[in-house]
Amino acid sequence: MANAPIRLLIAASGTGGHLFPAIALAQKLPDYQIEWLGVPDRLETQLVPKQYPLNTIAVEGFQQGFGVSSIRILGKLALSILEVRRILKQGNFQGVFTTGGYIAGPAVIAARSLGLPVIFHESNALPGKVTRFFGPWCSAVALGFEVAAKYLPRAKNVYVGTPVRSQFLDGAINAPLDLAIPDGVPLIVVFGGSQGAVAINNLVRESAKAWFDAGVYVVHLTGDRDPQADSLKHPQYIALPFYNNMAALLQRATLAISRSGAGSLTELAVCGTPAILIPYPFAAEDHQSYNADVFTSSGAALTLKQSELTTEVLQNNVLNLLQSPQELANMGEKAKAIAVPDSAEKLTQLVREVIET
Repeated sequence: MANAPIRLLIAASGTGGHLFPAIALAQKLPDYQIEWLGVPDRLETQLVPKQYPLNTIAVEGFQQGFGVSSIRILGKLALSILEVRRILKQGNFQGVFTTGGYIAGPAVIAARSLGLPVIFHESNALPGKVTRFFGPWCSAVALGFEVAAKYLPRAKNVYVGTPVRSQFLDGAINAPLDLAIPDGVPLIVVFGGSQGAVAINNLVRESAKAWFDAGVYVVHLTGDRDPQADSLKHPQYIALPFYNNMAALLQRATLAISRSGAGSLTELAVCGTPAILIPYPFAAEDHQSYNADVFTSSGAALTLKQSELTTEVLQNNVLNLLQSPQELANMGEKAKAIAVPDSAEKLTQLVREVIET
């Protein structure tokens, strides 16, 4: 059994920001036997490739102060820890990798109770409460932003960046788009992350006429939760719930309008795409604003607060940037300077060092 492959349990659930870095890592570990830990009815049931068996547990976070519902959640947490312990023991796993969120708690507790190493990847500039609490328990905490280390003084922090999907690093990034966009025209790409962003969508639709008049094309990725997704029709406007080849699309974009989730920012940085960032105002502890600050302070993006945003403000900021090609070029270069293109390799090396030594 000396040559048996190492068995790794990956606990990643919920959003693309949690799942894409974990999938990128898994693809770099072809010699490992990997299984997944997720939650029923979340995005992992669609995104996790079939070669990774998916185990699901019922777990949720504490959204409010302590109360009757908290007792139920604690009970569910205790059961989920026991379930993860059972999965780890029966599967003879040698380590756990997690990207945070609610699922990280039971994964970390179960693994450490069995003496197994845990590598935690935190993609945000402001680490989440789960990361800040469990980080010191872990064998290593891999950071997507260097600035996050100051919030984790007792953890073993290693800056690796955040891995992107393989399409951002291979020939697909220069692949032609299968969209009716003429060569040479300015292109705005609007996207709100894996869950979409209805508030941004409404503002964009209201602002778009001024951009069309300036000769701009808009590719608008609305997500699948927008009841008005089909309400705007124009020959220079393409609305889609999602688009698979984001690498090529962002490479072609003159400007992006985006939320500032860590996954979206990583993709913008790798592609060198200048952006207007609109942080999701209800994100936990306003962490998207901390992410956006990293880009804004380096000159890679412009940040607009949703609470202060009007159609006129969005229209004018976009038009001003489109009329300043040198400023856009500078923003793109500064975005690329933030990128860690070999993040997946660095994270893979860290996982191997922790689990194999």
